[in-house]
Amino acid sequence: MQTESSKIQPVRLGILLSGRGSNFLAIARSIQEGRLPGVQIAVVLSNVAEAGGIAAARELGLPTGVFVSKGRKRAEHDAAVTACLREHKVDLVILAGYMRLLSPEFIAAFPDRILNIHPSLLPAFPGLDAQTQAFEYGAKVAGCTVHFVDEHLDHGCIVLQRAIPVLESDDAHSLAERILVEEHLAYSEAIARVASGEYAIEGRRYVRLPAEKTR
Repeated sequence: MQTESSKIQPVRLGILLSGRGSNFLAIARSIQEGRLPGVQIAVVLSNVAEAGGIAAARELGLPTGVFVSKGRKRAEHDAAVTACLREHKVDLVILAGYMRLLSPEFIAAFPDRILNIHPSLLPAFPGLDAQTQAFEYGAKVAGCTVHFVDEHLDHGCIVLQRAIPVLESDDAHSLAERILVEEHLAYSEAIARVASGEYAIEGRRYVRLPAEKTR
């Protein structure tokens, strides 16, 4: 049961990234511009020391951490990341271009509290280079999917999807760029939905609930 004081506590995000962090920056802009009320970024972590997203997070004055994964045992690495997320009291883990499979122990530490975005309309084209997969397959519609993370690759319960047509003028690169625009919109919208708490997971289905049913 929520109390009045618990309702005003912000939902704290832990961002995990490995690269430039364009989705992270889109989320940060949404927060700064008031489009994600009641949400704050608690910490930004990377498994790559030179990741552009970490440099960007530091410029924004956000807490950051680097846990280099190369050459380190997965269980040891994930335990360190988990401890850091807990130290920062993270409510929701956001994978923003985190190019590393999570261990079952990590996923179990944050059940139904890890979100990922994938540049295809899952279950079509899971895995790497999804945009190229879609283009080469001859798909007429492409897009992106925000989903909860489970122990299987690009498999968890879908929160939302955004679709775009594949144009005759597209190549794999232009299609990827147009999907990325949709990703930046979709991720903030999905975070807002999950942060609201106004949903249930029924089997594999994400179901939005009226606010009064979640109180």
